[in-house]
Amino acid sequence: MTVAYWIVAVLLGLFYAYSGGKKAVQSRERLAPMMAWVDTTPMPVVRLIGVVEIVGVAGLVLPPLTGVAPSLAVAAAIGLAVLQVLAAGFHLSRGEAKETGLNGTLVAVAAVAAWLATEAW
Repeated sequence: MTVAYWIVAVLLGLFYAYSGGKKAVQSRERLAPMMAWVDTTPMPVVRLIGVVEIVGVAGLVLPPLTGVAPSLAVAAAIGLAVLQVLAAGFHLSRGEAKETGLNGTLVAVAAVAAWLATEAW
């Protein structure tokens, strides 16, 4: 279970580190071609979402890696799943149902990470 957790955690971590890093530092103009929703969302909210994603990555990786409170990895995975459920709701409210496929995939992968974390630690 530990190897499976690390595979899933690294995949989620790479995705969220990239996505969150972009949201945390790039301008609205640079983000808009990839994320149309940033045009109508205040930039402090976009930045906050990016920081939350980066903190989620830290929660997935650091506790199990250091052995300090590894159960926090479960909370981080659940938090990332909740973030994607909220993102899917946001896309649906904007009439962007086709955009929710990635959200659903990320919810499923985060749920698997949460389950694996409970089994591994």
